[in-house]
Amino acid sequence: MLILASSSPRRQQLLKMAGWTFSVLPASIDERLLPPESPLTYVLRLAEGKARCVLAGFSKASPDGTLIVAADTTVAVDGDILGKPANAAEAEWMLRCLRGRTHQVYTGLAVLRVGDQTLHSEITATDVTMRNYSEEEISAYIATGDPLDKAGAYAIQHSDFHPVIGLEGCYANVVGLPLCRLVSMLEVMGETSQTPPQAACAGVIGQPCAVYEQFTRAGRGLKEGFV
Repeated sequence: MLILASSSPRRQQLLKMAGWTFSVLPASIDERLLPPESPLTYVLRLAEGKARCVLAGFSKASPDGTLIVAADTTVAVDGDILGKPANAAEAEWMLRCLRGRTHQVYTGLAVLRVGDQTLHSEITATDVTMRNYSEEEISAYIATGDPLDKAGAYAIQHSDFHPVIGLEGCYANVVGLPLCRLVSMLEVMGETSQTPPQAACAGVIGQPCAVYEQFTRAGRGLKEGFV
């Protein structure tokens, strides 16, 4: 049994397309940065914190096989974290900051087994290059309201804005859930997907997942695009 500690529609979509049946129990924790945290330390702390927050709601009588999946994704440029913008002005500043540059997207993943409280956590990183979009495009995108609940104030998959021109690493990681890495973590915990993760990713991103092929050739070890 899987529990997703997130209300993100995209994370839910990716899990469903990977063939998992799961329940959703969003975690509510303080997501403020604790200086001098690095982006990697930050996302890992929040992912683990979300998993433990959901765990606190379970009784000792819960099925041993219950696994909690938690994730946190952030954008970083020049080592500085760009979280979710507080308002339209902050979203505009972030989009200008990222325009025409390469930045990093980090996702912390945590899988916590309810029965014995075994915790497995990892980080995935992707380099993302933004196109040189115009001021008019920024204004139109902000007017949709989409940037206000996105780290870095953008969604890579937005059908009209199309902010990204290239990336190195896992596309699904930028969406918020690196399936290849999650599959490996769940297998360690004894949970196997019924659908290959590359097929699930392809269904979302509309193209083959080259990162998965590299990952499997490396024997499911650490590989470029993963930390």
